[in-house]
Order: sequence, then structure tokens, then C-alpha cells
Amino acid sequence: MSNKRLQHPFWDINNPFLWNSEEERHLRANDRAFNLQFDYAKNSIKTSKYNVFTFLPLNLFEQFQRIANAYFLFLLILQLIPAISSLSWFTTVVPLVLVLAVSAAKDAIDDVNRHQSDKQVNNRPVKVLVNGSLKEDLWMNVEVGDIIKLENNNFVTADLLLLSSSEPHSLTYIETVELDGETNLKVKQALTVTAELGEDLQALSSFDGEVRCEAPNNRLDRFMGTLVFKRQKYPLDNEKMLLRGCTIRNTDWCFGLVIFAGPDTKLMQNSGRTTFKRTSIERLMNFLVLVIFVFLAALCLILALGHSIWEYHKGYYFQVYMPWADEVHSSFFSAFLIFWSYVIILNTLVPISLYVSVEIIRLGNSFYIDWDRKMYYSPSDMPAQARTTTLNEELGQIKYIFSDKTGTLTQNIMVFNKCCINGTSYGDVLDSKGQRVEISESTSKVDFSENPLADPKFVFYDHSLLEAVKRGDNATHKFFRLLSLCHTVMPEEKKKGALVYQAQSPDEGALVTAARNFGFVFRARTPETITVVEMGETVVYELLAILDFNNVRKRMSVIVRSPMGKLTLYCKGADTILYERLHPSCGCLKEKTTIYLDEFAGEGLRTLVVAYKNLEESYFEDWQMRHYEASIALDNREEKLSLLYEDIEKDLMLLGATAVEDKLQDGVPQTIDILGKAKIKIWVLTGDKQETAVNIGYSCNMLYDDMRDIFIIQGKTSQEVEEELRKARKKMNPEAFVDDRELDIHVRKPGGSKVLLDEEPNAEYGLVINGYSLAHALEGPLQLELVRTACLCKAVICCRVTPLQKAQVVELVKRHKDAVTLAIGDGANDVSMIKTAHIGVGISGQEGMQAVLSSDFSFAQFRYLQRLLLVHGRWSYLRMCKFLAYFFYKNFTFTLVHFWYGFFSGFSAQTVYDEWFITLYNMVYTSLPVLGMSLFDQDVNDRWSLQFPQLYEPGQQNLYFNKMEFVKCTLYSVYSSLVLFFVPYGTMFDSLRTDGKAISDYQSFALMAQTCLLIVVSVQMGLDTAYWTAVNQLFIWGSLAVYFVITFTMYSNGTYLIFTASFPFVGTARNTLNQPAVWLSVSLCVALCVLPVVGFRFLKTQLRPTISDKVLAEVQTLRLPPPSPKHCLRRGSSRRSGYAFSHQYGFGALITSGRNMRPRSPFNLSGSFSPNALRRHK
Repeated sequence: MSNKRLQHPFWDINNPFLWNSEEERHLRANDRAFNLQFDYAKNSIKTSKYNVFTFLPLNLFEQFQRIANAYFLFLLILQLIPAISSLSWFTTVVPLVLVLAVSAAKDAIDDVNRHQSDKQVNNRPVKVLVNGSLKEDLWMNVEVGDIIKLENNNFVTADLLLLSSSEPHSLTYIETVELDGETNLKVKQALTVTAELGEDLQALSSFDGEVRCEAPNNRLDRFMGTLVFKRQKYPLDNEKMLLRGCTIRNTDWCFGLVIFAGPDTKLMQNSGRTTFKRTSIERLMNFLVLVIFVFLAALCLILALGHSIWEYHKGYYFQVYMPWADEVHSSFFSAFLIFWSYVIILNTLVPISLYVSVEIIRLGNSFYIDWDRKMYYSPSDMPAQARTTTLNEELGQIKYIFSDKTGTLTQNIMVFNKCCINGTSYGDVLDSKGQRVEISESTSKVDFSENPLADPKFVFYDHSLLEAVKRGDNATHKFFRLLSLCHTVMPEEKKKGALVYQAQSPDEGALVTAARNFGFVFRARTPETITVVEMGETVVYELLAILDFNNVRKRMSVIVRSPMGKLTLYCKGADTILYERLHPSCGCLKEKTTIYLDEFAGEGLRTLVVAYKNLEESYFEDWQMRHYEASIALDNREEKLSLLYEDIEKDLMLLGATAVEDKLQDGVPQTIDILGKAKIKIWVLTGDKQETAVNIGYSCNMLYDDMRDIFIIQGKTSQEVEEELRKARKKMNPEAFVDDRELDIHVRKPGGSKVLLDEEPNAEYGLVINGYSLAHALEGPLQLELVRTACLCKAVICCRVTPLQKAQVVELVKRHKDAVTLAIGDGANDVSMIKTAHIGVGISGQEGMQAVLSSDFSFAQFRYLQRLLLVHGRWSYLRMCKFLAYFFYKNFTFTLVHFWYGFFSGFSAQTVYDEWFITLYNMVYTSLPVLGMSLFDQDVNDRWSLQFPQLYEPGQQNLYFNKMEFVKCTLYSVYSSLVLFFVPYGTMFDSLRTDGKAISDYQSFALMAQTCLLIVVSVQMGLDTAYWTAVNQLFIWGSLAVYFVITFTMYSNGTYLIFTASFPFVGTARNTLNQPAVWLSVSLCVALCVLPVVGFRFLKTQLRPTISDKVLAEVQTLRLPPPSPKHCLRRGSSRRSGYAFSHQYGFGALITSGRNMRPRSPFNLSGSFSPNALRRHK
């Protein structure tokens, strides 16, 4: 049977920004034979790359795809050809084998870890329905079409179609923290036809429904398909699916049909294909290697031409003394062979040890991140982790950060912080003089021990509010009664008195919990009643209607009848909405409440206004009849219901306002503030509503009232969005604004892509754009407008965005801005964004680890990001730049001495140094000093790095190592090589020892040249080292000592007698290095090479100091221990709404329908909390 095609597009995971048509999935329940014909993936996952048999060939194949490794293999082959070999084979084999072995060991360790992770997941237990009974099996053995049983707190094994559950109407509660980072519960419901199967194993085994649905894709919020069962077709959507990565909560058991397994699940599809990330420095290094290859070819060509000319005019006549090889018959062919000989000799222009050293430096700097105790989160025993070792230096160049909100900036925990009741504010702690006191750990907490149903985790500090409740203040009682009634929370009381609230949004949970602790305990609900324990006495209200929340209404109401028969409407919502519906008599109270609302909003709290209205029985009966007629209308039902809600929700009596803190992770405002000072721009990409996202923006100091303007982009069409974006950009940068749309794009085109130049705004601005407008802005012609406008802003917030849009926004900035990006998140919905950015960071510590598994770096708290970037990132970038500059310098200088020597040796491809010195120069004599600097160097310590975030800017501008710095390094190397060749040459030319014997021989010259070279590069290393440690001292002085020990040993009589052919420089060291003229020349070389550098650096610091020079001068001037960073955070003062409410539409209808109610009462209503179980409400 062949698969059919669906008519709608899906996102191609292999190329996340191309859409394609995919084939549909067709399966039959309990029929493996039928499903096997389609060859669907099993539930096992594999993230490893190798096995025992494929490791060696695959790894070597991958390594020789690197141009450097292939180049050195080519050199080795050349060295095995006697006619052109000018160096022994071991000079290339030893370093090449070392490089391959180190890289292979690192790859093997990484793959073993992946194997272990795969094994742990694949071997989780699960119950599979087989032939009418449940069989214990492993996750890896589950296949498409299987029916499995899950129990409370189980992870969902695969993407399942929910069939039945233990809850009424087969509802199932799930937690999706691993998918989206949210901890609030979500509800899924099975089809009625499958819900009837219950837990009857025989009925489930005989279930043979056929499912046709969409192909595997990464859309977490969407599923389309149909179920055919008993010749009836039923529609399937996302509300009936349990996705892998979710956790079953508050549901004893449920059964599900496997639709997607293993790599086809939406969780794994969001993981995508791991792309190999390269840093900008690595890309520059690869480019420079190609330039060096061209440079090398040019040098070899010059020397080969010189050889041809010399042989033609001179060598041809000296064949009696220096005969040509048998195969050489002309000077041209001799020059051709000499060309390849010089390729071998000058190969140290691109030393293979460069790549080994880079890997070691990155590995060492990764260990610093892993070992940093200041990034260790003790509550969850979670250290920071560098999950990749190839991106460290790019952490020092970040210009844009893209962050998720829920679980990343916030803890997804709402705390009832303050309130305003009848014009009086509660929540602040005041001293005896009436001055506000900062709350600390020593501040006295309100004692709720008299309330046996109080939540012990609830904390409040203002004692006056509890006192107002106890003395029977009427307004206060009405306020908390409203909070205990106006909501859609579900209570759970498995043990008597141990209440647990299941709230659809954490906002509601916080408000109902506050009412509970202040004596108004929401205890139980049915579709028709709400039971509240008011000040110790149980009261049952009749629930007549729930006027549900939606994004347009921005409010919700309930209509209840008290035991005395009194009808009341209780309402809570946004201040901007409810203020329009207040009774005129509330004017004075409205002004007082507004003052406190402004204060709450300025502190970043999420506010709601609460009000009530007493209803006449006759009016309500008429309204109820009209409501029924509207609810069954076939046309314009939503509009008719909305008008009815408007009619009854007017002339409300204001009670006050609530202020809930969307609890940020510790240190988030301070972190964002210090990153802003480092010229890092932060964009928040969230699926939350605009009000919630903006509120968090103010709370965490991204947005503040000192900004000149905050633009809200909410156009419904492409034209509206374009107009709003252009209007915003014109205000931010009117000078650069050109009305001609073709001319209004300032770009350069490296590689064909349009890279926008940086523009400067005339002040600080913020930008907020919703998902609908963003969808238009991400379309072709508007992309550049979006990037130009958004990049002018100091902060950008994108609301209601999908995982795809998150990745598209990051890709857009990557493509059109010459900047390094970082994405940080904690859920599976952030994975595509994390993988798209140059650097991906996962927040660990929660159950949701999908983002961590896909990230490059991970830690437990957002605040650690400032240390990762400003300390570890900046140090890594600085060290890598110093390493590359010094490494190219020492190797160019070493190699170019060969070049100058060629002009004095008849271009004969004779080496100027001893072969053993050539072999050991990069691997022994100069490797440890440069590694010591690259692993330990720091211009300032970590405290000063955080105190002066401006030090981060040179990395963003890539000032420390770029093409111009490479040119400077090359010119300096040319100069140094001239000094290091001609000073020893002049010293040795026709010179005599102090005893009258000649030392102007090749071996003495070679020894002096290599000694001068090594001392000069060691002194240069000392100049480049800013932070001296015992290790640096040991490496530099130790390497020099090792050089002299090895030299005197290899040039000794004993070594010559044992290995005559290998060590021909017998006696050279003791005969040359005991001459004063030699050491005078060494000193002259050092002075000539080093003094110009010292002078240039001094003048540059005095005449054109960089920001780093200024900060370093200030640090040296202070000469005090760096202070702890202090951040004075901006607080808002102007009028803005602090409204934010994460409730979703539709939950009220679920409650009033009774579908989520158990048939049994959750507790005995005749409890002992009151002398009379039920009382009439006065």
C-alpha cells in the first residue's frame, strides 16, 4: 500500500527554513504486521556517530577532510620521494600522528558519552499491550501502532493518541516543562468513542482503528489526522495527543496509541540535525591558512626561479664538484624539484601544531567554565557545563542575545506580592516613622498558623492586612471573597486538609492561594457550585455563569448566588478595561487605586483590578434567557455573547487591585543591565501574550521609562507592518532615512548576502512586536526593514512567536548583521533557536533538559550568563587572539630565515637549522610557553571584568586579531627574520674564536641562528604576557633550559659516537656558545627585535589609547581590590498599565460542562472547620 500526499506544507527539519510537502502516515492499532510494511521508525533513538568497527575509518576520513591534515599528509608523501626530500620523514610523521591521536581521543570520549545517554533513555521501562495482557518492555522496543499504558508521573514514551484515562470523560493532565519550560498543567481529552474502552484490556486489544495523519514534523502546537473505527471517521487534533517529553500528572492511568516513535516524535524532530558550528576566528584562521598557502607557493617559486638562474649561470659549470642527479638534465627541471623541496622546508609557515594547540587551549578554557564555582547552583547541584570545546572564544564577541522568557528569565512562579483594597495599599513593610523598609531574610513574616487550611509555602510580610481581615473589615472580606470565587482553579484534596490547587495559569493559583491564607479558602467545586471556607465556616455558592477570559475582553467574571439568595457578579481584569465599566460613584476610589497601580507597575508587578456588582433577580433572569439564545445561535455566536457580556459587566463597584510578581530568576535585572553596558542587545522571543511579555520587560529592566519611546508593532497586514516599522525607524534615525525604498538599504555583499551596516539611533528605544505582525515582517521584502528597525533598538520583545519564528528571527539577524548571536532557552520549543544561533545556551536544573542536550553551554540560572560572556568569553577571546598573533609571528620568523638563507646557499634547499631543531621547535621548545599564556593570561581579573563591562567591546568589534593584525604580524616577522639572519651572518662571517681558530662554518652559524631565534621569541612571549604565574615562569625558563640541555646532549661526542649519521653537529655547542661575541650578537638581536615593539606600544597607548587601555590605566591607578558590582536599576514612574494575565480562553466552559469533575465528592462537606457545616451568607 503506498502512502498518499498531504495537501499542506510542513517544516523540513533538515533545512529549517524551507517548507516542503511530506507524505502522510497510515497505521492500524494492534497490527504490527500491517504497520511494518511502511518501515516506520522504532522508538529507539541514536545520537552517537560511531561504533567499534566504524570509528577508525570514519574518524580518519573526517579528519583528513580538514585541509591542514590533508596538506601534511601530502607533505609526508613528498618527503618519501628521495629526489625532492630535504627533511627526514619523522619531522612530519611525529606531529601528524600526535594531531590525529588527540582529535580521535576527544571524538571517542564524546561518542561514548552519547552512547551512554542513548542507552539510558532507550532502556526505560514501559507497559505494552500484547495479546490482551500488559507486558513489561523497554522504550526502544515500542513500535508504531502499539497501545501502551502510562501511570501518574510517568514520562510519555512516544507521541501517542490518547485513548482513555482514569479521569472523568478521559481527561488527562500533563506537564510540558520539557517541551516549553512551562510548569502549569495542561488538559488533554480522548475521543468519546475510545474513552468507552476504559481500562478493559480485551476491548483495547480488539481495538483496530486506523489512523491517517500528517507526516512527522516539529510543530509542537499542531496535529491533523483522522481515526476510522467501526466505519466511522473521527477528526484528530493536538488536544488528543500526548507528546514524548511530557509528564503525566494527577492521572492514575491512561492508554495511548503510538503514532510517532523515536526520531519521528515531535520532541526529536525539534532537536533537528546537529550543525557544525565554527567561530569567526576559526573562519578567519581558515582564510589565513589559504593566504599562507599562496604566500608559501610564492616564496617557493621565487627560490625555485633563483635556483634555476643560479644553476644555469653557475652550477652548470661546477658539475665536476657538485654533479646533478641522474634524472636531472636541465636547470629548469632541477628548479622544478627544488620547488617541492622548498615546499617541504617552508611548511612550518602552516605548522600542524597550530591545530593541536588551538584544541588544547579551547579544552582548557572549557574546563575553566566547568570548574567555576561562581557558576555552580547548589540548590539543584548543577554546575555550569561547556558541552562543546570549539566555541569558547566566540563567547567574547556576542552582540545579540535571543532569550526565551518562561523558565529562562522567570521561574514560572507567581507570588502574591501586594494589593490595594478600598484605597489602602498593603504589602510594604513600614518602620515606626512610616518609612518603607527593604524586605530581607530577617523581616518578620505574617503568621498564618491559626488557619489550618493555610498554604505553608505562602509568604507575606505586611501584618496590617491580616489584622484588617481579623477585625472584619467589610471591603477586605469582599476583596478576598472575590479572589476565592472568580477563577477556574481545580482543587485536589487527597488527604484531609492538604489542599492542592491545579491552576490553568500560575497567576490564578497565586491569587486563590492568597485568599486561602487570608481566611477565604476555596475548597471544592462542581459544575453548579463553589465551596469556600470563609473565616473557618463553610459556605456553598451556586455558580450560575462563568464569563470566560479572552485576549480581547482582558477580563473574566463569575455570577454566583449566595446561600441567602443574593446575586453577585465578581470581575477581575485589566485596569484599562475595567475602569471603563465602573459606576460613576467610584471616581475618588479610582484615583487612589490608580496611584497604587502606577507604583505596582513601576516595580514590574503584574496587576489586575477587581470589582463586583449586585444583580437584580429579574434582570439576571432576562439576561440568562438572552444568553441561552445567543449560545445556541448559528450565526455570529461569538459577537452576540460578547455584547451580552458587555451589557452585564457595567456599573461595577471597584474593590481594589492585586499585584502579583512573576518571579524572576535571581539577578536577572542586574545581568541585563550589565550586559547592556557591554553593548550587548537583548531580544526576548516568547510565546506569551503581549501584556505579559511587556510586563516582564519592565520587571527585568529591559524596558524602562527613560527610553524615549517603545514602539508597538501590531499591524494586521504587510502594508500596516511596513508602515509601522518605517515610522519607528524614521523617528530613531531621521538623518539616515531615505524615502526611496531602493536607496534605503545600505549594504555590503560578501558572498552574495546583504549585510546591513550598523546605524546609530538618536536615543534609547524599545520595540515590541506580536507573532501575527512578525509573520508578515519575516516575509521577503519586509525582512530588511525589520532588521534595520529592530537593530536600532536597545531591547526587542517578540510575543506569541512559534518555535519556527524564533529560529527565523535568529537566522535573519545572522544573515543580515555582521555580528555574533547567542540564543538561550530551557524548553524543546527553544531548540531550533539554540541550534540556529552562533552560540546556544541551555538553562538546566528543571526536568526539561531538551534545550540543554542541544546546547553548546549550559547552566542553571540566567544570571550566570554575564560571567560566561564578560569573564570566560572575554578571556578566551583575548587568549586566542594573543595565541594566534604570537604563533604566526614565531613561525613566520622561524621559516623566513630559511628564505634569506637560500640566497646565500645557491638556492640549494639546504636548511639553515639542524633537522632536530626543526622537529622540536614547535613541539617542544615553543609549545609550552605559548600554551601557558593562552591558558592563564588575563589583562584584569574577573571582578574588574564585571566592574567594567566596556572591556567587552573590543571583542564585538574583533579588534584583537583580524586581517590587518595579521598583516602587521607578517611585516614584523619579516623584519625579525632579517635581523635573525643577518646579525648571526655578520657575526660569523670571517670570524675567529678567542683562541684564533675559525668558527665561520655552517654548523656554528646554524647553532647561533637558532639560539638567537629561540631567545628572541621567548622575550617576545614575556612582553605579550599580562598575567604572570608560576606556570608561565616555569614554561618559559624551562623551555630555554630544555633547549640548551638537548643541544649540548645532541652535539656531544658520546651521542655522535652512538648515532653518527643522525647527530653530525658534534662539538658545535661547546665551541660556539663559549664565545663572548656570540652572546653579544644574541643581545643585539633581542634589542633590535623587541625595542621597536615596546616603543610602538608605548606611543599607541599615549596617543591613541583604546577603551581597554583606558580601563587598564584606571585599574592600575586605583590599585585596590575590585569592588562588588553595584547596579542602580531604573524603575518606572510614568503611567502605564501593569496588566498581565496568562489565563487561556475555554477553561470556564470545561468547568461548567462538568467534564473534568469526578463523580465522587473530593471531600466530606460536613467538615469540622465550622460549628455549622453550612451557613447563610450575610
